[in-house]
Amino acid sequence: MSAAPINASAAPSAPAPAPRAHLLLVDDDADLLRLLTMRLGASGYRVSAAGSAEAALARLAVELPQLVISDIRLPDRDGLALFQAIRAQYPALPVILLTAHGTIPDAVEATSLGAYAYLTKPFDAKVLLERIAQALSLSAPTPGQEAGDEQWRAGLISRSQCMAELLAEAKLVAVSDASVLIRGESGSGKELLANAIHRASRRAKAPFIAVNCGAIPEALLESELFGHVKGAYTGAATAREGLLQAADGGTLFLDEIGDMPLLLQVKLLRVLQERVVRQLGADSGRSIDVRILSATHRDLEAAMLDGQFREDLYYRLNVITLTLPPLAERREDIALLASRFLQTLAAKYGKRVNGFAPGALEALTTAAWPGNVRQLYNVVEHVCALATAPLVPLSLVQRALRVPSLEVLSYTEAKQRFERHYLVQLLKLTDGNVADAARLAERNRTEFYRLLQKHELDASLFRADPAVVSERQDESL
Repeated sequence: MSAAPINASAAPSAPAPAPRAHLLLVDDDADLLRLLTMRLGASGYRVSAAGSAEAALARLAVELPQLVISDIRLPDRDGLALFQAIRAQYPALPVILLTAHGTIPDAVEATSLGAYAYLTKPFDAKVLLERIAQALSLSAPTPGQEAGDEQWRAGLISRSQCMAELLAEAKLVAVSDASVLIRGESGSGKELLANAIHRASRRAKAPFIAVNCGAIPEALLESELFGHVKGAYTGAATAREGLLQAADGGTLFLDEIGDMPLLLQVKLLRVLQERVVRQLGADSGRSIDVRILSATHRDLEAAMLDGQFREDLYYRLNVITLTLPPLAERREDIALLASRFLQTLAAKYGKRVNGFAPGALEALTTAAWPGNVRQLYNVVEHVCALATAPLVPLSLVQRALRVPSLEVLSYTEAKQRFERHYLVQLLKLTDGNVADAARLAERNRTEFYRLLQKHELDASLFRADPAVVSERQDESL
């Protein structure tokens, strides 16, 4: 591809970029890449460069940028194919395309499919910086930004690529009022993600209220959600506001929505349709402004087929789906999470524990984790409570994981260990009587003495004290 200069006649006085926002440039023109990298770096951006589509995809797999700027003409696969691959795998990642006059129709088609913008070469540096700033204002933060930008997801500790992609989507979703269904295994952090979406939304200063639909009996759950007036049922001595009213202006998170009884599903659907809540026993309703986030580890599609979950409610709740990966699919986060948990718990228990021994950390990172992040927290709490040294040893982690300690021995070492243990048990059994022990072992006394000598065992140490023997005899009379 021939070099296409940037029109530098205008001063690049674009809006200030987000602090050290990360951009990926893709172009097979090394001179243009170098020039763009220098200019964007001088404007405060952190820039990575790739000379082909495959190189760009490889870089994306290592670290997710906040914006991709790609030429349409690339040697291995064209920029449109790269854009489609990015769109399929990272739907929240904005892309700006660079195009020559002959490829403008392709660029127009790409923007109709979701590319943020396209620029025709030669382009004005000021216009490029403006487009970048605009695209970044709509995109979500990724790991590496300033801590102040990360407060919304402070509880979600991660450095993994899959979580970076999920959080980028969550940040985009947060600015809307769309209902979100969060899927994921138990213990994977669904409530943490819901809380993060709330904190990143316009409702952040209003209440965030979470309720577990599977942990409350049906009769109580209805009262919890909708509230009741005085005398609505036996025992309702006073009026009580429901969680839907309490969350007015904010967010209500319905965890384990798949366990909600069918009768309450009907009532919840009416609330979502009318935005009005009527307390139990009340004659009229009250308007509310509540965003509903829900979560489940169940297969709701199968539940609908079985008649256990209403299809109309499913589509109301499932406007957007976010899926939390299990901990086993984000193993690069395990050491980070374990260290953070250990730091917090050590302070809680007043323990001087500051890390894991290498073997202990390896055991944590290779464990199965069926209970996900919640199980990891419990394991770290277990080892912190029992730790007696600054570094948590492998044996303590194995105990917490309920993994039997396996020590690999050579055949000779294993044989010697067994032999010594066997001799000790025989001497304990016979109170140190070598003749009796040799007879039980079906060995002559000379051979048995030789075995004792080999293992430096003194039979007299196993003989009971005469005073103890006399005491035992007295007790038996």
